Amino acid sequence: MSEAAPQLKAALRADARERRRTMTLDAQESSAQGILTQLQTLVTELGAKRIGCYLSTVDEPPTREFIEWALEQEMEVLLPISRDDGLLDWAHFSAGDEGVDRLGMPIPLGDLLGPVAIDTVDVLVVPASLVDRDGMRMGWGRGYFDRTLGSMGHRPPVFAVVYDHEVVDSVPRETHDQPVDGVVTPSGIIRFQ
Repeated sequence: MSEAAPQLKAALRADARERRRTMTLDAQESSAQGILTQLQTLVTELGAKRIGCYLSTVDEPPTREFIEWALEQEMEVLLPISRDDGLLDWAHFSAGDEGVDRLGMPIPLGDLLGPVAIDTVDVLVVPASLVDRDGMRMGWGRGYFDRTLGSMGHRPPVFAVVYDHEVVDSVPRETHDQPVDGVVTPSGIIRFQ
């Protein structure tokens, strides 16, 4: 692990955020449709009935249409709520059942299930800023998902959602960083060994 990793990560995150904010409307719309199609394919291939996901913000590849579709398919959807201790609680999500936490992040308003509820999902879909070709995920710097992935008693398949250009050759690594099993992009699903 390099001592420069945190600074390099911060620069890469800023670049990723800026690239996302400057995407054309056409690119955003075509990417949104591709991500929806690929997420539908993923959960169908896995036979998932209970999924963990997240409510995307305006700066993230969209997950909301996928969540709506999953609910229409009568899948159980668990979404995260960040805690002060750096862990994630989880709650069931129903359409329109949404609020905002103290950080301004969208959250479900259902009853809290606690951190271990995520151990029971069939697949977990997580956000990322970049993912490298070995499956190492770089998040947004708060560490919630790394702590969750590192502490799971039963870890289901974990897939990050990013744009095609955000699958890169390598990302800086620190000891707490957790890999993913695959990545979903607008153009496809990549599974890592």
